[in-house]
Order: sequence, then structure tokens, then C-alpha cells
Amino acid sequence: MWELVLLIERGRIVVDRPAPDWVSEALASAPLREAELNHAVALRSRTLSLVHEDPADRFLAATALVYELTLVTVDQRLFESRELSVLSNE
Repeated sequence: MWELVLLIERGRIVVDRPAPDWVSEALASAPLREAELNHAVALRSRTLSLVHEDPADRFLAATALVYELTLVTVDQRLFESRELSVLSNE
């Protein structure tokens, strides 16, 4: 959610209402399970073979790996990682 709200604030994702309202409505209509940011995720974030050091991307990727999830992204740098299961729109 943190990165989503950041992207809305920066205009990289456009929504039709203030970010907190949009997030609340989106979660009410499509409930999600949270993947906790815990010590396993934090440790895994430091052993990833990513081409960059962006902490948000590292936490997203590590979370996907620790919880065995498919990461949905349009970020080409994450899509190129051979460690991750990634779904992209490309």
C-alpha cells in the first residue's frame, strides 16, 4: 500500500479520488490477504540478485519469494529477475 499511495501521489498511477479513499474502496470490493513484512522478508531482501538497490522493490520481491507469490508488476527491472515468479502486462 505504501508504494501504491506513493505512485498515486507522484501521478504515476491515476485514480479518481484521494488515495486513502480509493484504497479503502478497493480493499472493500476486492479484499486481499496481507503478507507480513517480517524478519524473513527483511533478510531475504538483502540476498536478492537485483540490478538495483531500491528498498521498496527489494521488499516487494523478497515478500513474493518468502510467501511463494507471483509478483505483478510493470517494472522491467523486477521482471528481469530470474529469482522471481513475475506476471507483467508486457
